[in-house]
Amino acid sequence: MPSIIGAVNINSNSGTVNFGDTLNISPKSATKTFSGSGGGNTGNLVNTVNGASSTNTLDPSVVDQPLVGNI
Repeated sequence: MPSIIGAVNINSNSGTVNFGDTLNISPKSATKTFSGSGGGNTGNLVNTVNGASSTNTLDPSVVDQPLVGNI
């Protein structure tokens, strides 16, 4: 199925970018990251004003996203 794509702006990519027809997309890996307040902001112009912040890294769960069955 053809589609018309307008302006595309990709600032950063650490994986795959798909345009057009796709039958099946499923994750092949899963990771967990911790970042402070405003640490994951992306964009052309980012203005972040933060006070004191802390990140809770305690996570008792064993499996967050099971990947069993993703080929």
